[in-house]
Amino acid sequence: MIPVEGVVKYREEYTACAPLEPALVAELAVWRRLLWDAGLIGQDPARYDGAGFGNASMRTRPYDRPKGQRSFLVTGTQTGKDADLGPDRFAIVETYDIANNLVRVRGPVRASSESMTHGAVYDQSPQIRWIFHAHSPEIWRRRDALGLPSTHPAVAYGTPEMAQEVVRLFADTGLREGRIFAMAGHEDGVITFGSSASETAWRMLETLARARLLR
Repeated sequence: MIPVEGVVKYREEYTACAPLEPALVAELAVWRRLLWDAGLIGQDPARYDGAGFGNASMRTRPYDRPKGQRSFLVTGTQTGKDADLGPDRFAIVETYDIANNLVRVRGPVRASSESMTHGAVYDQSPQIRWIFHAHSPEIWRRRDALGLPSTHPAVAYGTPEMAQEVVRLFADTGLREGRIFAMAGHEDGVITFGSSASETAWRMLETLARARLLR
């Protein structure tokens, strides 16, 4: 059985705090709403046992931090049902330790269950500033025809093994240039990344268009 979205699988050191500054979350909130409008983030009783799906993140400054310390703002866990997210629905991942499956989080809510995977992607280049994790049956089911790099189907989301799969894909495929991969063991899961929000969103939507043309 393919695991559903929403269950945190990493060890977490969580520090609760007041809602984040509105200016900090504003841009990510706008782009996340666009993904929600497109049905790429959300919650549906008929899908994934009703669990929320999809998430989005962006790097926080300074951008030259070493691997494992490339902090990022990310949507809170199980926020998929909400069209708009305010400053009380985001968290900051301050550090992440893939080898020890540990994520340190600060925020008014806990971070997305995919935070370990986001960290693994950010570790690949300080120029990667945005990540969108969508759920698209159309892209996911046509991932081979689209030529998308894919993680191993036996690897579950949000685990150190998934983070290692990210490293493998960057090393063994054209992922660095293509900026999109499918999570074969996570139903409908697709991740895009880039140096800007528009670049990251465009890669997702352009791939969705190509998937629909394959019908």
